[in-house]
Amino acid sequence: MALTSILELGVAEAYELLTRHFGVTGLPPLEAIENEDWGRDSLLVRFQDFPAEALAEAGLTWDEEGPRPLFDRH
Repeated sequence: MALTSILELGVAEAYELLTRHFGVTGLPPLEAIENEDWGRDSLLVRFQDFPAEALAEAGLTWDEEGPRPLFDRH
């Protein structure tokens, strides 16, 4: 199965995966963040909370070489 890079996800796609597949709660409504410059980044950083195996099961990866977080959460 080919994995999709998390960095290729759009706001709506990332939002749906986070809420429906991974069960993330407490996100602002999609309508409130989809047109904001920070909206996409705020969603993509959430994928760092999941292990590479869980991302792969959802068909996701950080890049073609394997999972690698691109955002520093500290």
